[in-house]
Amino acid sequence: MNLHQFRFVQEAVRRNLNLTEAAKSLHTSQPGVSKAIIELEEELGVEIFARHGKRLKRVTEPGEHVLRSIELIMREVGNLKRIGEQFSAQDSGTLSIATTHTQARYVLPVPVARLRETYPKVNVSLHQGSPDQVARMVIEEIAEIGIATESLSGYSELVTLPCYEWQHVLVVPAGHPLAQVERIALEAIGSDVIKTYVRLGLGIGIVAEMAVRDDSNADLVVRPMGHIFGSNIARVAFKRSAYLRNFVFRFAELLSDRLSRDLIARALSGRSDDFEL
Repeated sequence: MNLHQFRFVQEAVRRNLNLTEAAKSLHTSQPGVSKAIIELEEELGVEIFARHGKRLKRVTEPGEHVLRSIELIMREVGNLKRIGEQFSAQDSGTLSIATTHTQARYVLPVPVARLRETYPKVNVSLHQGSPDQVARMVIEEIAEIGIATESLSGYSELVTLPCYEWQHVLVVPAGHPLAQVERIALEAIGSDVIKTYVRLGLGIGIVAEMAVRDDSNADLVVRPMGHIFGSNIARVAFKRSAYLRNFVFRFAELLSDRLSRDLIARALSGRSDDFEL
């Protein structure tokens, strides 16, 4: 058995048992993937997948146990690579971050810039998506660290820590009495888009407070809305049992005074401390 077979099995499951898609993602041929999986099954003496003709239909009961073992093996292989990079590359490499648009636009620029000052040889790669997509990217090791508000704590494969608390705020045009404004509803995702339409006098907007925290323009009035909508907790996520390089710990510390290398290490080790804000 070999690592290629393990990767093929993992990718087949990730691609909903579609070997053609698995082969495309691995830049190899579909017959090659199929053959490697069959050879692994023959060596183990069990069927990992139930089949209908040549198509994979489902993961068998022994296949579930095989998949869990493969997951552990591939996780440790990834850790070995990171250990090697840590001690051979002298704190150079790439930090992959998965996050939402709001975090990438308003929260991360300063921590990323400060990280680059400390680790000038480290490249930073940002992957943006929804909170659920952020979680999947960390689980699938596309990213080493994930930052989002919703969803991250709902995945057993992740260790998550509270990063900071924030609330929504109301933005209205400066000098425009709220009571006299005719209500015009407009739905938009981007905070910058919302602020643009508020400036045009098309109503009021509700955005995350970090979207206006450093706004230099004096044409908007901001009012906190936490007493109405409540507060929100942004969380940082790591894959459980992952080996983190020095600059990953440092970047997490730059995100929040709440986070420290010791705290993150204790969380990754499975300690039952209360890490909530």
